[in-house]
Order: sequence, then structure tokens, then C-alpha cells
Amino acid sequence: MAAVASDYVDGQLEGDAARVERALHPDLAKRAVVGTGAPTAREVFPLRRMSAEELIELTKQGVLKTPREKWDRSVEVLDVAGTAAVARVETPWFIDYFHLGRFGDRWLIVNALWYPKPRVAAK
Repeated sequence: MAAVASDYVDGQLEGDAARVERALHPDLAKRAVVGTGAPTAREVFPLRRMSAEELIELTKQGVLKTPREKWDRSVEVLDVAGTAAVARVETPWFIDYFHLGRFGDRWLIVNALWYPKPRVAAK
């Protein structure tokens, strides 16, 4: 399952949408907590939501494409229980926590909660 998490992050850094797509369950729920401010009219606890299709499209656009010499990422499997697992992925731009499911002999990312790291001003 670490290979699946690596496909997810390395695929984004390469701009390889097919690599990202093979890591995702088609019904992926990718979310981020939106700030700590006041609730919106729509939500008391606002979330940024992204589907598998949106993530694949952003990858095709090369949103996180990065030269290989600048890759700085890690993948850590935190827990596995039968057909369920949890992993953590970190890059300079974000941290993702994954729920993975095993479907036959294949692991897929089913849920992702991510945190965008604050941007550091260039010197």
C-alpha cells in the first residue's frame, strides 16, 4: 500500500494523471478543513471537497508538477487491519492522511484528508 500512496504523490509531482488515477478509488472523498473562521451560510464546519476526477484533472494540468531534483516527500503506513489501512504522505506543499481499502489484491485510496502547508515567502 505504500506503493499506492507513492503513485498518488509521485504521479502529481510528475504530472502523470494515469499514475494518480490508478491509486484512487473512483468514489474518492478528498477534503481539507477550510480555515478556522466563522461558519458560512452553507456549512457550520466548512470543508474543501475534491473528487477523484478533479484531482486527476489537476494532475493533467500539472498543478504540482515539480522537477525531480526538488522532490522532498515521504510516505508512512500508520496502521493496517485486514482490508483497511491508514497512511500519511508529506510534501513541501501538503500533508495527506489516507484511508485505504483492499479490493482483492489491490489497495486504493478511498478517503483523503489533507492540510495545505503555509507558503513560505521567497527570499
